[in-house]
Amino acid sequence: MQGVGFRPFVHSLATRLGLSGHVGNDVHGVFLEVEGTTAAVERFLVSVTEQAPPLAVIERITTDELAACGSGSFEIVASEAAGTRGTLVSADSTTCADCLREMLDPHDRRFGHPFVNCTNCGPRFTIVRDIPYDRPLTTMSAFAMCARCESEYHDPADRRFHAQPVCCPDCGPRLRLHDAAGVVLPGDPLAGAVAALERGEIVAIKGLGGYHLAVDATNQDAAATLRKRKHREDKPFAVVVSGPERAEDLCVVGEDEQALLTSPRRPIVLLRARTGTALAAAVAPGNRRLGVMLPYTPLHHLLLRQLDTPIVLTSGNVADEPIAYTEQQARARLSGIVDVFLSHDRAIHMRTDDSVVRSFRGREMLLRRSRGYVPQPIPLAWDFPRHVLACGAELKNTFCVAKQHHAFVSHHIGDLENHETLASFAEGIEHFRRLFEVDPRLVAHDLHPEYLSTKYAQGLDDVELVGVQHHHAHIAACLVDNAESGPVLGVAFDGLGYGTDDTLWGGEFLLSDLVDFRRLAHLEPVAMPGATTAIRQPWRMAVAHLVSAYGQHLPAELDLLRRNEQQWPAVADLAARGVSAPPTSSAGRLFDAVAALLGVRHAINYEGQAAVELEQGTDLDERGSYPVTVPAGGEPLRVPGSDLVRAVVEDLRAGVAAPVIAARFHNGVADMIAEVCTRLRESTGVSTVALSGGVFQNMLLLERTTARLEAGDFRVLVHARVPTNDGGISLGQVAVAGARDRCDSAVLPR
Repeated sequence: MQGVGFRPFVHSLATRLGLSGHVGNDVHGVFLEVEGTTAAVERFLVSVTEQAPPLAVIERITTDELAACGSGSFEIVASEAAGTRGTLVSADSTTCADCLREMLDPHDRRFGHPFVNCTNCGPRFTIVRDIPYDRPLTTMSAFAMCARCESEYHDPADRRFHAQPVCCPDCGPRLRLHDAAGVVLPGDPLAGAVAALERGEIVAIKGLGGYHLAVDATNQDAAATLRKRKHREDKPFAVVVSGPERAEDLCVVGEDEQALLTSPRRPIVLLRARTGTALAAAVAPGNRRLGVMLPYTPLHHLLLRQLDTPIVLTSGNVADEPIAYTEQQARARLSGIVDVFLSHDRAIHMRTDDSVVRSFRGREMLLRRSRGYVPQPIPLAWDFPRHVLACGAELKNTFCVAKQHHAFVSHHIGDLENHETLASFAEGIEHFRRLFEVDPRLVAHDLHPEYLSTKYAQGLDDVELVGVQHHHAHIAACLVDNAESGPVLGVAFDGLGYGTDDTLWGGEFLLSDLVDFRRLAHLEPVAMPGATTAIRQPWRMAVAHLVSAYGQHLPAELDLLRRNEQQWPAVADLAARGVSAPPTSSAGRLFDAVAALLGVRHAINYEGQAAVELEQGTDLDERGSYPVTVPAGGEPLRVPGSDLVRAVVEDLRAGVAAPVIAARFHNGVADMIAEVCTRLRESTGVSTVALSGGVFQNMLLLERTTARLEAGDFRVLVHARVPTNDGGISLGQVAVAGARDRCDSAVLPR
């Protein structure tokens, strides 16, 4: 791993042990020669692993004995750029304690410097243009080191020895504050930004991987104005606080969550929100959870120390556009949103959003894998015979490149629904290909013919295309995430994915390994009246599920039907006749339907909103459960979601409270999954279950499903290192393409 201070560490260790020789970087990683007594060399090899720098990742050490040279010193030699690249690039890392102390010390020459860094912290991936990781190949090449920084850079005893982004107030980079028209504002930029936030204004702040939009998180008017200008009606904002104790003021923070908050990766951590805090209602309306992070750049630390209040820090974009990361983009896209820009002159080479995580049973679970994690690879137990590119899905897109035994999952790209995001997708692929010297011969893609990621793959020349079914990719990603190859019973529940029968799947039970799968069971298909309109308007799915459950005799007294009395007959007719109403087995659409039946959400403003709010409004103490009749035979089994819908309707008629109904529905789905898996174990002999798909972002469902499966003596695999949502699809596609290329299919007889 380059950019983690490994060469300076080796130099210091070798010198301390009285060894001579040299260390350097090449395209394969770190190479070194040490010469000395046998005891000293053996101690060196042990210490290299045990005392490695905090950001270092040592995968393996290979050694050869060489004839003694008789050199009298130990040196860091020039990097070698020739050959096939096998080296890794470090992710960006939060400001370390040593740098933070310097920045806050009035007697230190870096006092108040918003770009302080050393070999143990600071920007890496977002500033790297190419490898080897040396200053000329980063965006810091624009800044000539002053004499004192250069002296530190070349001093083996200094913490900044060969720290490529080393800088100070004398040699830059520098902050600047300007208004929406680009006019530079007088005075100290940091103080000006603080004053703007205190006045309730919206400030665009240039971070590590792009611009953020910031407001005082306790100012209701400011937060509401940000929502209006950004066109983000309901989706919660993330909040940054100055330290762990301030996070405790806003949320319940367990030991595992504290570790996530304070890790060098500094992700947004989803925490259980406290009630009655000073936080503005517009920050996370109607949500039991709050996304919280701690400062991860010197600039963030300086801002929070002067403000002494939590601030909203959300991606600098409008609606579904990618995050702005150049000054030109920021001015063009954000000038209508923000009042002032707090910017600087260090260029960002690769835009990167913040990562989002939560804790599940003491284990980190990623919901968005980006800054702080990328481009650290997912190591695999087998090699790829050929280089592979996987283009991912349409929503929450990531791509993945793979070579040898590494899979490099990209940063979060977003939803491929506009030209800007598609351009970001293509730029990212070219950067990863260059950075890791990947020349893909195999290109994996989703089966959906209209996905822009699929069309990108099909537009490439001289490659072999590998179509991977969406839900198979979900389960394959879960397998790789857990370092397994199958077979497993894969439960893939999501919004929808294109099936091998050209219909829309989404409530799937698969017998799966990395090479192939069989569809053993699925939810009974239900019409989607108006097709994609039914995704944006969950009440349509409620009508469709009512038609499936009751036929022509719908319970007209339901509030949902009264509320939509002018439209629902036509929608019901579409569902009954299957006109402009493609069938889907989607579990996500079932959750949408129940949310609409309970009056939680009739139309959505962001993907998955109805299901999110249904979970948020659940009575956590209710243990009742709605039964589902699992059919006795047939392949695939068709599991009736209509049983759940009828039970919901009967409880609504009986006046049962919506939170209780929501809980019984969740419990019923968990029970149904466990019962179906038990039935499938009898026919397959497989007792390991992999849970994947966006529906399993629902922590209530995930916890109760896992508990029921484990109570039934199943071994359960869930996601950790890549998201269970479509952000993990590209890893699954890469794994399937590589496994098929190795031609070692396991145990899936037809």
